[in-house]
Amino acid sequence: MTKLGVITIGQAPRKDVTPILEEHLPSRVDIVQAGVLDGMTREEIDAKLKPEEGDHTLTSRLTTGQSVVMGRSKMQPLLQQKIYAMEEQGIRQILLLCTGVFPGLATQSSYLIEPDHIIPPAVKAMVGPRRLGVIVPLEEQKDSMNSKFELHGLHPVFAVASPYIVEEGNFEAAARALKDQTDLILLDCMGYTEEARRIVAEASGLPVILSNAIMAKIVSEMI
Repeated sequence: MTKLGVITIGQAPRKDVTPILEEHLPSRVDIVQAGVLDGMTREEIDAKLKPEEGDHTLTSRLTTGQSVVMGRSKMQPLLQQKIYAMEEQGIRQILLLCTGVFPGLATQSSYLIEPDHIIPPAVKAMVGPRRLGVIVPLEEQKDSMNSKFELHGLHPVFAVASPYIVEEGNFEAAARALKDQTDLILLDCMGYTEEARRIVAEASGLPVILSNAIMAKIVSEMI
């Protein structure tokens, strides 16, 4: 078996996303999961990782199904520790289960697969001259996430729908907001599911890219 380390910025295991990864990865791949927030209570997370003004805001899922919001500057050192810990287990390929931007992450010997390095240029190639719509989990991410697309010549129109608040109306509203302004929609969070893609596709009538699915397909060619 080939081991693939998967690190979520929430808590592991990610039972919502793992089935999507398993569907597209070869059967010979053994997924080893870890979470930045493993072992932490909701109260500890809120007290220690609450975003400060001006920080990049991120969201993820706990094993209880609840969602939490974190500041990148406080969370990233913990993420780096998880990467090193996974390397110590002998895992040589690690997938970050987040589409956020994390400047300066490092490994000692393993290959770190960061979705923000892969998805924007892949989507640029897919979109071509057409208009891109992007759905993100949090309102405040509409500005902070824009820069990673601009690096690749993309200027998307944004809408908001949390993957961790499963209300069909939220996804339908986001899809309708983008329907007449875009030609293709990206669900820009690794927490979105196939159900979210179905709702957005039906409500918009447009092709919809699921971040975790496209990453699983690409990673399947790398391991």
